[in-house]
Amino acid sequence: MPNEPTLRAQVRHFVDTVLLPLEHRYLNEPWSAVLPALDAARAEARARGIWAPHLPHDLGGRDLPFLDFAAISEELGRTPIGHYALNCQAPDIGNMELLHRHGSAEQQRQWLAPLARGEIRSCFAMTEPERAGSNPVWMEARAERVGDEYVITGHKWFTSAADGSAFAIVMAVTDPGAPPHQRASQIIVPTDTPGYSLVRNIKVMGDEGVGYATHGEVRFERCRVPVTNRIGDEGAGFALAQERLGPGRIHHCMRWMGICERALDLTCRHAATRELSPGVVLGTKQSVQHMIADSRAEIDAARLLILDTARLIDAHGAKAAREAVSAIKFFAAGVLQRVLDRAIQVHGALGMTDDTPLAYWFRHERAARIYDGADEVHKSVVARRILKGYGVTVRE
Repeated sequence: MPNEPTLRAQVRHFVDTVLLPLEHRYLNEPWSAVLPALDAARAEARARGIWAPHLPHDLGGRDLPFLDFAAISEELGRTPIGHYALNCQAPDIGNMELLHRHGSAEQQRQWLAPLARGEIRSCFAMTEPERAGSNPVWMEARAERVGDEYVITGHKWFTSAADGSAFAIVMAVTDPGAPPHQRASQIIVPTDTPGYSLVRNIKVMGDEGVGYATHGEVRFERCRVPVTNRIGDEGAGFALAQERLGPGRIHHCMRWMGICERALDLTCRHAATRELSPGVVLGTKQSVQHMIADSRAEIDAARLLILDTARLIDAHGAKAAREAVSAIKFFAAGVLQRVLDRAIQVHGALGMTDDTPLAYWFRHERAARIYDGADEVHKSVVARRILKGYGVTVRE
């Protein structure tokens, strides 16, 4: 738990009193209608001193250690607008961390500073429809160097938050002849660059998303940007992606625990008040009690596993925690799906509507078992490490 328990309490109070009253509007109204209220909530977060808890003080943040931020992330995960309200939503949080660690002084001035202030949003373009997302070294997008510029051509999708973003960080091959893990680079492409286009917001189980919570299909048609827009060394794209995605999986897992806690709370409240007949509430039924008990145990187990991994990252870095990160990713994603499924079952028809956030989360978070590496890939990572201790070498 955080070294600053009062900060966690402040964030929880902010979620309860400022964000939860806005949630129904977010789920049911157009983005343009609810945006002024969300902007006011973000201003309130700044005023309360809880803005950007992951960022250093010189960027306006709280400079929290990884373990402490994990607990804050859980509190924010209790509502779909939690992370956005504190400017630590994906993919911006990963892009901020990337630019802070590896961006040039000019990149930090032009892109990181306004991103940290919440004045702009960004997206991250890596996944391609023509290539398996489970193989990040196999991609078609190309960035050809012509003088002092890169000419970028590529087709990406599930570029989250592309709609409304000021810039994309695109992963593209800069040296096709290099070893597989050194072929690609990461390059900043302003979204007003000629040749960049947002083709569509992809519908996820019939839902196109709203505001920053969208998944775009984008094209780069001979986009020309300065070589100085490259982040880090040429060919370092894969290494930077791995550095970005490891901690990002912790962020996701703790957010999922926040979702689980809220789903369980809604389940218990409904079970305690929904009458099946006069004086007989749903919670008196053993099958419902078992669902509640299963969810409670699974959430607690997943949280402990996640926090132990966060401690490992704080002590030894993300690379040392590779197998642990893989374990929490598939375990927590499975817990999330089961907890949400039980919550919807207990709510009955109400659970299928957007009168609660359960259906929203069930639509959008089914992808938890797919994005940032499919569960099956992460299970193989863990199993290979275990089997290596028994003298078994498994080729990837």
